[in-house]
Amino acid sequence: MDQRWQFLHAFWEHRTKLLVLVLIVSLIAPQPVRAQFGIDWGAIVAAINSIGTAISNTIGPALRAINGALGTLNNLMSSIQAFFTNVVYPQAAINRARGLVGAVQGLYTQIQAISRVNVSSATLANPQQLEQVLLSRNPMSVPNVTANYQTLYQTVPVPQNASPQTRDLIDMSDAAAQAAMKRAIAIDAIADTEMQAADRINTELGQAAPGTAPMIEAEAAAWLVRANAYTQSALGEVMRLRAVTLANSGAQLKFNASGAAQIRQNAMDSLK
Repeated sequence: MDQRWQFLHAFWEHRTKLLVLVLIVSLIAPQPVRAQFGIDWGAIVAAINSIGTAISNTIGPALRAINGALGTLNNLMSSIQAFFTNVVYPQAAINRARGLVGAVQGLYTQIQAISRVNVSSATLANPQQLEQVLLSRNPMSVPNVTANYQTLYQTVPVPQNASPQTRDLIDMSDAAAQAAMKRAIAIDAIADTEMQAADRINTELGQAAPGTAPMIEAEAAAWLVRANAYTQSALGEVMRLRAVTLANSGAQLKFNASGAAQIRQNAMDSLK
């Protein structure tokens, strides 16, 4: 069926050339004096014209209907494109959003510069060494905290110089203080990583197409959740440090009460 349609279509497009070719052949070809069967060229031309007219009458309305449908579809697609261009993704709004992204990027840069302000204040050698480690923002410096801490705050007294209860309190206080210092270095490093991630996300948002922006926004939301988790971790470390401080204060009061009771008992024994 397709081959027949292609043949008819090709025949209809070149019908004029065929007619001219037939006429030329009829004029230049030698004419026999008598032929058993004569060729009626008028009938052939009339038949060809009849075929062309039939094809035109049959296919013409269908082609015009198809052209009309294509025109309607084209108008619909143009309307949809105009809707997305003017309502869903207007270029002016996209440009404003990108401008906002650039402004926020400037704020990130300022925040990063503020976080890098030098706040070191120690003036003596041992405190300066410990302070340099604590403000390094380098997690690789965490193992150096213990040695610098013990150099500055001394180690736990030997059993000959303090009671077991006092040594336990000193050891717990030192452990909590060092843990908080180490955690502070790690949190500073995490904050730097978060700032780098925020810069990257902000840059990508400034260059993103409207269709990909929600994906980057989802990644930014995930980083926000992570940042909140790190903040909660820092808060937990502060609460642990405060709890140890309160526990030490309570233990010191208990020791004082125990010591007072022992003194009272010794006084009563001496009076006997």
